[in-house]
Amino acid sequence: MANGLWNTLFAQHAGREEPFLFLKDGQTISYEAYIQETGRMANALADAGVAPGDRILVQVAKTPESLALYGACVRMGAVFLPLNTAYTASEVDYFAGDAEPAVIVCDPANAVAIGPIAEKIDAAVLTLDANGAGSLKSAADKAASDFAPADRGPDDLAAILYTSGTTGRSKGAMLTQDNLLSNALALTDVWRFTADDVLLHALPIFHTHGLFVATNVTLKAGGSMIFLPAFKVDEVITHLPKATAMMGVPTFYTRLLDAEAFTGDVVKHMRLFVAGSAPLLAETHRAFEERTGHRILERYGMTETGMITSNPYEAERRAGTVGFPLPLVSVRVCDPESGGKLPQGDIGVIEVKGPNVFKGYWRMPEKTKEEFRADGFFVTGDMGRIDDEGYVVIVGRAKDLIISGGFNVYPKEVELAIDEIPGVIESAVVGAPHPDFGEGVIGVVVPENTAQLSEDAVLASLKDKLARFKQPKRIFFCDALPRNAMGKVQKNQLRDAFGAAFKERA
Repeated sequence: MANGLWNTLFAQHAGREEPFLFLKDGQTISYEAYIQETGRMANALADAGVAPGDRILVQVAKTPESLALYGACVRMGAVFLPLNTAYTASEVDYFAGDAEPAVIVCDPANAVAIGPIAEKIDAAVLTLDANGAGSLKSAADKAASDFAPADRGPDDLAAILYTSGTTGRSKGAMLTQDNLLSNALALTDVWRFTADDVLLHALPIFHTHGLFVATNVTLKAGGSMIFLPAFKVDEVITHLPKATAMMGVPTFYTRLLDAEAFTGDVVKHMRLFVAGSAPLLAETHRAFEERTGHRILERYGMTETGMITSNPYEAERRAGTVGFPLPLVSVRVCDPESGGKLPQGDIGVIEVKGPNVFKGYWRMPEKTKEEFRADGFFVTGDMGRIDDEGYVVIVGRAKDLIISGGFNVYPKEVELAIDEIPGVIESAVVGAPHPDFGEGVIGVVVPENTAQLSEDAVLASLKDKLARFKQPKRIFFCDALPRNAMGKVQKNQLRDAFGAAFKERA
């Protein structure tokens, strides 16, 4: 059967007893054991009524079983739709209503809240907990491990990842088999991954970085992963001597540098450190190299495109840049209004074309059309330039997107939640430089004259409305938001006024 993603990344490992996952508790899972588990889960999902092309919405903890669920979806041709575990039930309700999955897989503790959401769209509910147990695991344990891969073409959907726009409405980026496979092939080659590599994996697996970059590259190369549930400094330092490579967000590297136990000796055997999902400060670059002798390799990607560029493996890894386009990927800088290509060195909107670029937004054909040029280039919304040596430099984001700790925060969604609080006239949300998270979320609130609002009260009101990474780290108050002649809020002025005063609350 034709199923390029399964055949290239997974099927090659059938029968291999070499380790795929090293777990925190010392257990090892072989490639053969992993492949068999994907078959059992695929059979369990098929018994639940899942067919090729159906969406599987997944909001569960990071476990070997949840990683096997991803493989099962690829194997059976289902569309994998992972969600951040921090999302509330009301947020999940929107995603489920939009994607209409056949099955929702959640933590058993959330099953009661998810039940009515699933009922509205006639979806089955299965569970997996942080120990890998639950109704899905129970069903899989009773199922056969053999499962014939579904026939899927390069343009068939493999995953949907939700992103958002400044309107606050989330959009489902449709990622095809070829999107994921082309990126895995390119990155394995560019970053020199082989079967001898052991990747320290402390990233979540509900977005591109941890799943489609780290995991797919390891699968393609046939290496191993030290599969940690989350990033904890002491655990990472303990496991680093057994690794050859690590991928992380800037927060990982700043927190390692804060630890006295993190020394050059801990990583003297390491081959590669990769950073992405948020800008890496130049000072972090320098401090890391001084401490370890390793120069972090920074790359650039998006939910809609996977990885676009990378600093070189062998040539200069230049701080403040994201390197060069990957093989088969074209990058250009254009005038945001006219779409005309700008001279090298000029700042404009970054546009990209290649096999990595997504198929479009789920059930949003008009929005998809808006984001692509007539010649097929995708308009990223990121502002940048290409220097005289070809390095791509990101200078900002055209749509005020905030990236905090590697997660996208869209100001409009946070502003709408703040504006619902009694006593708030209006609000504006901006990002400010943060040494740990890259950017921190700041809310600027205009209160009613008689309102007795406090920073603590506003933050408390948002606690159950928004995922934690979206919640402002500080709230400031002002009499009026600065606006231009057209009435548009001048967020640059808010960043200037409050960014310098920003300090994370203790």
